[in-house]
Amino acid sequence: MTEPIPFYLPQGNEVSLFEHAWRNRLPAMIKGPTGCGKTRFIEHMAARLQRPLYTVSCHDDLTAADLVGRHLIGDSGTFWVDGPLTRAVREGAICYLDEVVEARKDTTVVIHPLTDDRRILPLERTGETLKAPPEFMLVVSYNPGYQNLLKGMKPSTRQRFVGLSFDFPPPDLEQRILIEETGIDQALAASLVKLAGSLRVLKEHDLEEAASTRLLIYAARLIDSGVPPAQACHAALAEPLTDDEETLRALDEIIAITFP
Repeated sequence: MTEPIPFYLPQGNEVSLFEHAWRNRLPAMIKGPTGCGKTRFIEHMAARLQRPLYTVSCHDDLTAADLVGRHLIGDSGTFWVDGPLTRAVREGAICYLDEVVEARKDTTVVIHPLTDDRRILPLERTGETLKAPPEFMLVVSYNPGYQNLLKGMKPSTRQRFVGLSFDFPPPDLEQRILIEETGIDQALAASLVKLAGSLRVLKEHDLEEAASTRLLIYAARLIDSGVPPAQACHAALAEPLTDDEETLRALDEIIAITFP
């Protein structure tokens, strides 16, 4: 049985652009704030294009071997195990490096031969050079708001990709997303989206991150399961956004205006 395509509500022409990039064997770079739907979009597109998806959550300790593979020791001696990037190349899959700027700089060098006309992956430890099939696609994502001198994508790497910028959906689309994802009614969805708009105003002042669509979905699910709205919003929105007690009180005051 074919798996259903994950729900995704387009904000613009991102679906068409991604499809064109895939058909033209171009790597893609997805930029946008945390929780705005980048990962869901990739899951949707992989299913839409009927390609396997390998997702790697990048972090400070991610090594090239974590992506490409390594030799392991077993009962019969050493044997080679492909990493997710290598498996994706062999299978003609989509490889998605989530928050790629979190990875060590030397790690991203391994993707360079896959992001130009060569589309190859040299495996130095096995002596292989894999040629990516037409169906293979490399996709990376990151949050531009976190970019700094220590954590940022080098211009020479960034210019190897087709770029798509994401943001939180406009209110009408965000309401539709909440309704589709959680089954809540229109009135509750409208109240939650209005609350998110009020909280996002604080992004440039007291909060490092804005209230994401993902957190709104969490709040909606809690409310739909019987948690009082103000308590649900405190747990799903206020607490994840800050540890500062004064800021928490300020968020709760905003929540109380929407859900007295």
